Amino acid sequence: MKEIVFATHNAHKASEIRNILGDSVKVKTLTDINLFEEIPENGNTFEENSFLKADFVRARVSDFTMCIADDSGLMVEALDGAPGVFSARYAGEPADDKRNVAKLLDNLKGVENRRAKFVTVITALINDKSYSFRGEIEGVIIDECRGTNGFGYDPVFVPDGYDLTFAQLPSEVKNSISHRARAIRKFVDFINNL
Repeated sequence: MKEIVFATHNAHKASEIRNILGDSVKVKTLTDINLFEEIPENGNTFEENSFLKADFVRARVSDFTMCIADDSGLMVEALDGAPGVFSARYAGEPADDKRNVAKLLDNLKGVENRRAKFVTVITALINDKSYSFRGEIEGVIIDECRGTNGFGYDPVFVPDGYDLTFAQLPSEVKNSISHRARAIRKFVDFINNL
């Protein structure tokens, strides 16, 4: 069984990736390996931040086999791609999902164009080589929160082809269509062919 260190403390992300990967890969989080240092995320793109996180962890894990990190965010057309790489801290520090969503909805008041996309970039560091996998899903931002599943902007994002928000969809449906799922599938296809 392959073992991966996933550079996150986010239990929601870890659960999502474990569900998508299934039993073929053992995923350890930063909490599992007792790494609690603050990881810098000062890149200008999802790719840069994802690589910075993976590289930071790789430098601190002596028995590392494979390290992956992701950077994800919401890009809203009418806001010129914001919140983008600042999605987690859109409303300032400390990071807070409810305040982020409230700020987003406030910034979209009276705006007709509600098109948006979620983006995930996964960086995998394997044997001193770096590989990047990008997943995206497009949809629209609605005016109010709906649903209790998921996290982040899930309660206000309705993916194209659906009438429910990510927070209303059953987790198995979200995990099959999400930006993270799409990036992970590319990653899994890659590692299965190593």
